[in-house]
Amino acid sequence: MGRSFASRVSHPRLKWVILVGWMVLAAAAGPLAGGLTDEQENDIAAWLPGEAESTKALNAQAELGSDPDLIPAVIVYERSGGLTAEDEAAVADDLRSFAELDALDGEITGPIPSEDGEALQLIVPLNVGPDGWEAIAPLVDDIRAEASAGPDGLDAYVTGPAGNAADSSEAFEGIDGALLFAALGVVIVILLFTYRSPVLWVLPIFCAVISLFCAQAVVYLFARYADLTVNAQSASILTVLIVGAGTDYALLLVARYREELRLHADRHEAMTEAVHRAGPAVLASGGTVVLGMLCLVAAEMNSTAGLGPVAAIGVAVTLLVLMTLLPALLVICGRWVFWPVRPTVGSAEPSATGLWSRVGRWITPRPRATWVVTSVLLLAACAGVLNLHPDGLSQAEGFRGEPESIVGQEVASRHFPAVAGNPVYVITTADDAAAVVEAVAQEDGIADVAEPQVQGDAALVEATLADEFDSEEAAGTIQDLRESLDDVGDGEALVGGNTALNLDVQDASQRDNLVVIPLIMLVVLVVLGVLLRALVAPLILIATVVLSFGAALGLSALIFDWTLGVTNTDSSFPLFVFVFLVALGIDYNIFLMTRVREEAVDHGTRRAALIGLSATGGVITSAGLVLAATFAVLGTLPLTFLTQLGIAVALGVLLDTIIVRSVLVTALNLDVGRWMWWPSRLSRRTDDPEVEPGGRTSTQPARVGS
Repeated sequence: MGRSFASRVSHPRLKWVILVGWMVLAAAAGPLAGGLTDEQENDIAAWLPGEAESTKALNAQAELGSDPDLIPAVIVYERSGGLTAEDEAAVADDLRSFAELDALDGEITGPIPSEDGEALQLIVPLNVGPDGWEAIAPLVDDIRAEASAGPDGLDAYVTGPAGNAADSSEAFEGIDGALLFAALGVVIVILLFTYRSPVLWVLPIFCAVISLFCAQAVVYLFARYADLTVNAQSASILTVLIVGAGTDYALLLVARYREELRLHADRHEAMTEAVHRAGPAVLASGGTVVLGMLCLVAAEMNSTAGLGPVAAIGVAVTLLVLMTLLPALLVICGRWVFWPVRPTVGSAEPSATGLWSRVGRWITPRPRATWVVTSVLLLAACAGVLNLHPDGLSQAEGFRGEPESIVGQEVASRHFPAVAGNPVYVITTADDAAAVVEAVAQEDGIADVAEPQVQGDAALVEATLADEFDSEEAAGTIQDLRESLDDVGDGEALVGGNTALNLDVQDASQRDNLVVIPLIMLVVLVVLGVLLRALVAPLILIATVVLSFGAALGLSALIFDWTLGVTNTDSSFPLFVFVFLVALGIDYNIFLMTRVREEAVDHGTRRAALIGLSATGGVITSAGLVLAATFAVLGTLPLTFLTQLGIAVALGVLLDTIIVRSVLVTALNLDVGRWMWWPSRLSRRTDDPEVEPGGRTSTQPARVGS
């Protein structure tokens, strides 16, 4: 980074301007950040591209007068041993009460008795408008309270689309604040341990909070005025990403600043040198993350494509804050902020004799054996991928624990042959309506077909599935139905409904895995090639990244089975894990390899590998612990996908920082030597006659991230 910029962010007078400027921006961003929740689109249709058949069917339903905001609530009453007359009277009272709901849209169906006489079912069509995600939970809570007030022994459950939507909404309720405080909590603990200072941790945390407010404000503006798709999931990931990545970059900058304070009496000069030396590595790392995230815009899934800009905005804003506000705060505070171990001019740099220096000495005599054994162990971990089934999570598997909607769904399945509340919708022409009804009725997975609703030249056919709407059998029915309707009539028949939406989500996610993952690998490869000015090193580093990714997936699959009892996961899970492990893990490649390349000019590659390891190993480990801990916070949420994502990314980051980056890559550097830099001129620079196990032998401090 240019020395001119570096001198400005640490200037004795400009530092105050920078501080005041960011405080003003944060104050302005606060109200906008608070409005981000209102701009979220959390219905399943918002996740799909417009060309998906189920999305087209949903739009056609609206044109036919079938309101897409209609959310049926299925109320199931059950008494083991048989319903009593008192039970039936209580259900009748509930029906009259539900008929007076302001959100009621249409006629209530039921009470429908089960054949075994132990259950009754009401289907209440609700419509809370386009703000259903926020409004459905309190409405369903009221219905649950009313339904539960019946005689003792009569159990009541609110399930169906309304019950599921309410439980999902409540799972995300307050999630941003809870995630933020949990992530900040674990980061504070790690920073206290890393810095051994009761004060210093405040500055990175303060910068992370400023970054979060400003990034959320920018995302809000894009969501409101540029149609950026934002949902609760991407908003949650944004929080974790900013806290984790922001603290990572802060660790690198603070480590370099502390090093320069041992060389400069004036703290402003020390910060200028720190930003000048560490800045390029931080910007290269953050820039690679931004480019990697932007690759997600190539995804068909609107939610995945929307996550790309959301995450890219978060990282870009965080970079800007960390490279301006943090340096200003550090020089404003002075050396005392490192108390009780203040770095003084001329004091020794501990990294030259630290843990990673000793690891380097252990690897030096046996680099080939080290990387071969490490690779074999990681490949063995990859075998666990065979236990991972990214075919989608059922409604029950989507929650950790059993909310009422899931229990009610199980009760309804026991007593009623057809699952109500999640019908199949077929949009066709008026001329083909009769033929479509006949074709739909002939499908084995269809329990019942209603009369077509004809309006003008179009018709809507509604059918009830015989299986759970989120089961493999139901998905198979939709596929068979789409194939059979291709040959019915002269017009196009569109098959929609929640089952069709789920199926199209899985298909789009699988396509995105095949397209976006190679695209991200290509972008990272090009960035590494330009940064390191070589071809061999980027190819080797990409191979280690893929190996680390596979090992993380394999071990995660085993953990999911042992701890969650679930081996299924969402189809987008491999892509999300790859994005975060590769885009964020590349930071550690850059931190290490830019330093190795710099030292290789003076000492040759093998000695440079040891110097780079001893100089950056501590920072990389601390950064990895922070990032892993922040993503592990996702594991506290009651939603299976986010729990799985948090576990996999946290595990992958730990593998990346402790084993892959520090052991495997160092061993490869020692074994491959100068050929790492082929075809650049540096590949012709021979190594020093001997590699001293300790790496650096001079009294000069090791430089981090330069």
